[in-house]
Amino acid sequence: MAKIKRLCTLLLRLMALAATLSAAIVMATSHQTTTFFGVSVEAKYSHSPAFKYFVIANAIVSVYGLLVLFLPPKSLLWRLVVGLDVVFTMLLTSSISAALAIAQVGKKGNSSAGWLPICGQVQNYCDHVKGALIAGFIGVIIYMLLLLYSIHIALDPLLLQKT
Repeated sequence: MAKIKRLCTLLLRLMALAATLSAAIVMATSHQTTTFFGVSVEAKYSHSPAFKYFVIANAIVSVYGLLVLFLPPKSLLWRLVVGLDVVFTMLLTSSISAALAIAQVGKKGNSSAGWLPICGQVQNYCDHVKGALIAGFIGVIIYMLLLLYSIHIALDPLLLQKT
């Protein structure tokens, strides 16, 4: 039974690592230059603080996910991992929320503020951002599942002791 739990945890962590790493890479490589009415316009992820935050948060969580893969199964540090899973799940959630808000403005604009949508002019850039946001959202879902599973694993021995 312990091997099945370890395998499930390993599989979830590998999927989470793949999702967060791909989200960071796809967003970091998103850029496009176009000419609009004779003016050259460049769209890059680094022009938006929310997109920078998204890349940094996903990169940090990817490094954390890689480090946790090498943690021995019998280590007492797994209780710390549960707390860190909470922190990093919230970090991912906040970064995807910020990036989604900016992506919505890029797609639809904001007539109240006078901001025009840009996705009509830089379609490839918007497609890259969309792909990164999808991968990031998958990463958030996997980390939430991983968090619930980690809490279950950490509390299971405590519940068995009381009965």
